[in-house]
Amino acid sequence: MQAFHIRCCLVVVLFAAPGLAVVSGQAIAQLEPHRVKVEAVDYQGKHAIKVVEDGTPPNGEAYAVVKGSTFHDGTIEVEVAGRPASGAVEGARGFIGIAFRVKDGRFEYVYLRPTNGRADDQVRRNHSTQYSAHPDYPFSRLRQESPEKYESYVDLEPGAWTPVRIVVKGTTARLFVHGAAQPALIVNDLKLGDASGAVALWIGPGTEGYFTGLSIK
Repeated sequence: MQAFHIRCCLVVVLFAAPGLAVVSGQAIAQLEPHRVKVEAVDYQGKHAIKVVEDGTPPNGEAYAVVKGSTFHDGTIEVEVAGRPASGAVEGARGFIGIAFRVKDGRFEYVYLRPTNGRADDQVRRNHSTQYSAHPDYPFSRLRQESPEKYESYVDLEPGAWTPVRIVVKGTTARLFVHGAAQPALIVNDLKLGDASGAVALWIGPGTEGYFTGLSIK
């Protein structure tokens, strides 16, 4: 049976069979929601954390921090599934990803736009992945100042489980999707510099997001 887990150094939390409230409660308790609601669910055959916005937070402000996580350099692996939430406004893409080096309201993050992956518009396809840094470098600023540099194409399906791996070293981050040997996105100038901080599950506006199998090494 698939199990939801968070691995951070030697700390492991599992979601076992549905209905085991103690185990589910332990995993939920390991998350600190920020402008989001989190819930233990079964989704497409896997135990997962469901994350949705709590109200209408500003772009970039919806995430759940993994308590006790301290991340500088290393690898973050997770499976994500994002889709536009019921009633989401036009333009919602199911934005879903991981924030890292979270500290004092500032962080780097890499995310997917699942509805862009198979769009008929090639420009939308080219915007399937994205790097940003909160709060000073949202996607809009990066796209204006450095077109195409911080986003790229990768094949995605809305609501489908998608394996993601983020490798961070110094001021460089590489995003690998679907177990590919080569990165879909390379960032060589992380805007917060060679910093450290927590890891968080991140969603964008109008998203219903699911996370499972989070591993922080």
